Amino acid sequence: MSRIHFDITHPAHVHLFRHAIRELVDDGHAVAVSARQKEITTDLLDAYDIEHTVLSRKGTRKSALVLEWLGRDLRALRYAWRFDPDVVVSRLSPTAIHAAATVGAGSVVLYDTEGTNRLARLFLPLVDRICTPDSFETDFGEPHRRHAGVQELAYLHPDRFTPDSDRLRDHGVDPDEPYSVLRFVSMGAHHDVGRAGLSPAAKRRLVDELAAHGEVYVSAEGAVPTGLDARRVPVPPDAIHDLLAAADVMVTDSNTMATEAGLLGTPSVRSGSYVDTGEFSNFTALAEAGLVESIGDEDDAVERAVELAADPHARDRWDERRREYAAASTDVTDYIVDTVLEVVAERGAR
Repeated sequence: MSRIHFDITHPAHVHLFRHAIRELVDDGHAVAVSARQKEITTDLLDAYDIEHTVLSRKGTRKSALVLEWLGRDLRALRYAWRFDPDVVVSRLSPTAIHAAATVGAGSVVLYDTEGTNRLARLFLPLVDRICTPDSFETDFGEPHRRHAGVQELAYLHPDRFTPDSDRLRDHGVDPDEPYSVLRFVSMGAHHDVGRAGLSPAAKRRLVDELAAHGEVYVSAEGAVPTGLDARRVPVPPDAIHDLLAAADVMVTDSNTMATEAGLLGTPSVRSGSYVDTGEFSNFTALAEAGLVESIGDEDDAVERAVELAADPHARDRWDERRREYAAASTDVTDYIVDTVLEVVAERGAR
């Protein structure tokens, strides 16, 4: 059987890879997982009972990033030498790609962000596969493979996810009562330099106006902005998709959670300065499917969110669009597993 190493550096990557990890383990492959302690990454790995080794921790200052990644690169090399993988799988992790090349392993990269194409091209000679959604506009040549639909379908495809209303009730959320979910990010990651999310004024207006249509739950990196009369999200991190699935509307400056809400059939409004950059071709496809509305002007975004919260038929429309989109898309977990084993076979045949 094969030896496969997954490198996970962000909470979203836990969801992206967790089903593939489980399937490969169940099929008898040796699977190792390395992680970066960032936000709730390791909490999610623990919640899904995925054994892992922490190679680095996110610092509190951007100046610490370079030192962190230098140390992480060295630890990733040591980790790879000890585990001796056939293939290393990552979400465009430079340290994982470097480690794979150093120990002679294959490298499979999942990727969907045009804004970091320069970094992707830098590492292309070292990867066996770079896998993107079919909406991805750039052509990376021979290693490039495309799949139908966005990568969040690895865990939110209808064959992979069924909402659990009982988990919501266990944490004081009534799924039969109207509520909205807001997600605010800190814009503190290296790729967020020069970007801005929703302003404090827009956040307050969202809370004030959506409260007329039900409870408002807020998820935020760091502290919830002062003066917001809203509840913190009451469910644990591994139940966030259950919460999104029953919401009347989701409003966010987070690209990932905007996508997740739309895929769950929840009206999704995305705002912030990323909207007008063109760095995420995913959102062109999601807009065409009617799953995510990306609105650059935050006042317009607030108005649209309130309109959707007040529309009793909005969820039905989104749910129908979700079913149509999923039916035309790939189960991305199956795609990941097939791609990894394909690379293993190719390398074994050399």
